[in-house]
Amino acid sequence: RPVQTSSACPPWALDRGPYRDRQRSERGRRTRPSHVMGKVHGSLARAGKVRGQTPKVDKQDKKKQPKGRAKKRMQYNRRFVNVVVGFGKKRSPNANS
Repeated sequence: RPVQTSSACPPWALDRGPYRDRQRSERGRRTRPSHVMGKVHGSLARAGKVRGQTPKVDKQDKKKQPKGRAKKRMQYNRRFVNVVVGFGKKRSPNANS
């Protein structure tokens, strides 16, 4: 497609194509570089505050994970055999609900 050189552009082309950069510069956005130095994440005096004030809880004893062939068998059963087909989005393997 030939590139249009007129300053007026169709409304459907504002988000893509050769008009995108021109549109941003005309509106005045993105005039500063994105890597301007500045303060980030507060002072270091507060570092570790939340972790320091949480109570210590001992780790629980857990059943040992299977290794090797048994682990692969467990993964296969979890992913392909015991799958519940329902409506809506597919649940992630990390979902608790």
